[in-house]
Amino acid sequence: MGAEFSDFLVFNFHQILQATSNFSEQNKLGEGGFGPVYKGQFPEGMEIAVKRLASHSGQGLIEFKNEVEVIAKLQHRNLVRLLGCCTQGEEKILVYEYLPNKSLDFFIFDENRKYLLDWNKRLAIIEGIAEGLLYLHKHSRLRVIHRDLKPGNILLDSEMNPKISDFGLAKIFNSNNNEGNTTRRVVGTYGYMAPEYAYQGLCSLKSDVFSFGVLTLEIVSGKKNSGGNQYGDFINLLGYAWKLFEEGRWIELVDTSLLPSCHCTEMMRCINVALLCLQEKASDRPTMPDVVAMLGSRTMILREPKHPAYFNLNVQDEEESANTKSCSVNNVTISIITAR
Repeated sequence: MGAEFSDFLVFNFHQILQATSNFSEQNKLGEGGFGPVYKGQFPEGMEIAVKRLASHSGQGLIEFKNEVEVIAKLQHRNLVRLLGCCTQGEEKILVYEYLPNKSLDFFIFDENRKYLLDWNKRLAIIEGIAEGLLYLHKHSRLRVIHRDLKPGNILLDSEMNPKISDFGLAKIFNSNNNEGNTTRRVVGTYGYMAPEYAYQGLCSLKSDVFSFGVLTLEIVSGKKNSGGNQYGDFINLLGYAWKLFEEGRWIELVDTSLLPSCHCTEMMRCINVALLCLQEKASDRPTMPDVVAMLGSRTMILREPKHPAYFNLNVQDEEESANTKSCSVNNVTISIITAR
């Protein structure tokens, strides 16, 4: 099929053209800031997802090959698997496993499809995402900071198991600095960014922890963080969730499609963990090993969360910060990798 190249395959361009029917519009799965993604199928029946990088993506050929070789070493059941790549002329293509159930946002934010995800499935998704992040932060050969964790980047396999996606456009830092790196180029999606990253460009493992907190609240509530007028005095889900939790009214946050429920203890624990992940100061947030431990224990006493980040923003502040911040908002992740 392709040449072996450090644990993954190098495909030739003809194979990719054939698999995607010449990149036909019918096979197009989506469009990100770094190029379109197509569904493909090899002659023997294997289905793939093909990301065709646009020429303006800023990826040089040597940089591309080096980074793909690194990413190919990340293997975990809760990460989308990179099968290989293709480079020919100007073409730079990434080949991933194909996942049939699209992304998490397709289900949790849809009034009809959200009923397909009962509480047990949602809890398994939350725990799976946490396990995937734990691997990236601690157990992989590298220390990887995702930087764009959101429902659209959580893909679901045939059994609704979550897989964190988009690791093909990584930056490699030769640093053992666990506190983080400062970057001038802030990329990601507004609403999921930790405040120190959005406003100061300070990126660390705790940036992902914050995004995980937002994601967990969205999975439990079935509501988007930026929900406009549905949160009363609050501009987003974070402050609204904290207020309900403080007042012992957290059940009002839970997606109505999940109620009534016999899983109230688990639901409350997930909200508590999420709010701890959303603390304004990065140092107050738990690490992913802490998060996985808290989610997996029914007896561990959890800390009371302080108010979350962005708690005192009003709508005008949010609009101004969104307009003045140099921020790439698109559907493709740029990840930071910090070598151990």
